[in-house]
Amino acid sequence: MPRRILEGKVVSDKMDKTVTVLVERRFMHPVYKKYVKMTDRYAAHDENGACKEGDVVQIEECRPISKRKSWRVVNRPAA
Repeated sequence: MPRRILEGKVVSDKMDKTVTVLVERRFMHPVYKKYVKMTDRYAAHDENGACKEGDVVQIEECRPISKRKSWRVVNRPAA
């Protein structure tokens, strides 16, 4: 089964080896036919601590690393 890959913005890098990524998705409301924005926050594993707040990263689904963490950073910014 392929692993999901999402793209989002790092909103917190205060934890050790963990970043919080805000992922935004848009979809059309089934009744009102307007586009709605919804956001989700994911705790992602960042082994080297290379991601900083404000970076746009890609995260990939993985095995559970801790209670809240089942995602890991796969594409870091080149800076």
